[in-house]
Amino acid sequence: MKKLLFILTIILISIPNVYSQKTFGDVTIPKKMMVGKTVLQLNGAGVREKMWIDLYVCGLFVKTKTTNAQNIIDSKEHCAIKIQIVSSLITSKKMSDAVEDGFKNSLGKPTKEMRVKIDKFKSFFAESEIEDGDIYDIIYIPSKGVVVFKNGKIQPIIEGYEFKKALFAIWLGDKPADDDLKDDLLGDK
Repeated sequence: MKKLLFILTIILISIPNVYSQKTFGDVTIPKKMMVGKTVLQLNGAGVREKMWIDLYVCGLFVKTKTTNAQNIIDSKEHCAIKIQIVSSLITSKKMSDAVEDGFKNSLGKPTKEMRVKIDKFKSFFAESEIEDGDIYDIIYIPSKGVVVFKNGKIQPIIEGYEFKKALFAIWLGDKPADDDLKDDLLGDK
């Protein structure tokens, strides 16, 4: 019963309040997200681009807004990243490769334990082909770990605070996936 309540509560995050949304391109991101009884605020959002091509819209949700990336990475509170794919050029293989590069930049050389978790996270992108419009909700829940939803469907939980830190450093670390996107995530403009 507890697991069912947990899953139902998390699913509520995908039901945006139409009165509190923000639009980036053709994508609407809610200004708030509920994770259980915790309200997360949109810290910032932007578009991941590569060679002038929009790849995905990304929103960062935190309990308390901040412009300090390291505080978000190190936080042991709920936080989330919402990604909506906006390009048919993104494939499962390209996303998996980008995630691998992101972890290399955030961790350097991963430990054996972290390698297992990275591979598990990458598998979420490989289980079915990524399509334009797909939505990924990546949520850190302190008592559980990282919970990922693809189009509202829950994936297996990846436990561990250290994994959460490495994952969020992909977008917010010293070598982020996209410097401009990092700036957008840190300041709700």
